[in-house]
Amino acid sequence: MAGDLNTTLEISASGMDAQTARLRVIAQNIANQNSTGASPGADPYRRKTITFESALDRAAGVDTVRVKSIGVDTSDLPLRYDPSNPAANAQGYVKLPNVNTFIEVMDMREAEHAYSANLAVMQATRSMLNQTIGLLK
Repeated sequence: MAGDLNTTLEISASGMDAQTARLRVIAQNIANQNSTGASPGADPYRRKTITFESALDRAAGVDTVRVKSIGVDTSDLPLRYDPSNPAANAQGYVKLPNVNTFIEVMDMREAEHAYSANLAVMQATRSMLNQTIGLLK
């Protein structure tokens, strides 16, 4: 039984690690939502994306989750007319980051809920382990 509970802890921990990485990417996107290019016509910060994959934990014999890759969102960059900006092109337009704060906040809330769910499982499992140890005393 203790082995099953330890496996449950490992699975929950991998989920928490994945959501922590997701929150890091979201924080980076929000922090750079106003970062334009350094020279005229230069590309600004591009939104980062994160992809997860299932990974077999051979020692435990279970599937866990891990970060597969951190990529770049290649969607169009919005333009804003601002001829006084040092990053403006010859027509006076500045390329802006393709970060949508609303989407980032929604992703953040989803990551927070997933993290909390994994934490709840971990706490329940730990409580069960403690109860088992108490019975063995």
